[in-house]
Amino acid sequence: MPIVYEKNAFSMPFLRGYKLLKIPILNSNGESAWPELFSLQRINQLQETVGMRHFSAQMLLQFVPPDRVRLDPGGLQFYDCEFDVHTARLCDCVITGFVLYWDPSTGRRNRDSSACVLLYRDDKSRKLFIHDILYLTVSDTEQFPLSNQCEQVLDFMRLRKINRISIETNGIGGGLPEIIRDCALRRGANINVSRVQNSTPKADRILSAIEPALSTGRLYAHSRVRNTPLLLEMMGWSPMGRGGVHDDGLDAVSGAILGTSIPVRPLGAHIQTFSANTNFKI
Repeated sequence: MPIVYEKNAFSMPFLRGYKLLKIPILNSNGESAWPELFSLQRINQLQETVGMRHFSAQMLLQFVPPDRVRLDPGGLQFYDCEFDVHTARLCDCVITGFVLYWDPSTGRRNRDSSACVLLYRDDKSRKLFIHDILYLTVSDTEQFPLSNQCEQVLDFMRLRKINRISIETNGIGGGLPEIIRDCALRRGANINVSRVQNSTPKADRILSAIEPALSTGRLYAHSRVRNTPLLLEMMGWSPMGRGGVHDDGLDAVSGAILGTSIPVRPLGAHIQTFSANTNFKI
């Protein structure tokens, strides 16, 4: 039957006589609705992969409006150990990749923050480690604020023995890859710079990257991250936006999570020093 429009409305109610059937993946007793396809173990794996919000909407058919989503800092798992380049281990985890991600800004007071995040990954357990985050600031009288920030980032990279970085090149970051390469060249350092262009709204990036890992207990942070503005950003963040609340550290973290990681391999055993016995006669 053809559908006829009358004043932008259907001439007959849409889906008249149809009934809505909803079958969540778990019934009221917590049992699988399709055990032959989805065992409880498989369901738990799905939940750990997509996070509580997506699992609730897609698998339990209980939509959670984005304006109700928050990033609870209490969901972060904190640790104190350092990354061992010889074994590629961080605490008890074998690290498979890392991302150093810089979301730049002017770095001046009362402006958006400029943040650089070092994130390690354990792809086997799907754990993510915010190992370090640098908030870059420059004086209001600084003549070359971007070059100054590049020098700070290069110091950050040198101390952590990292020579690869991803830079968000939207807006002010457009010329930074060339500036940081020039600064590195003057130091005699060899670095690899990847340009990243983002077209997804910032709130969507933060929500899709951080919330699933945070809600499933897979997002870790070094204890020194407590001393940065990141936790305050989490407490004040809303996907609907709040005036005066910064979220640039969160944006950098989301960029690191969503970014292409650099593979990590152990360098081998620690170098051992031996002393030769010279107390002999020829």
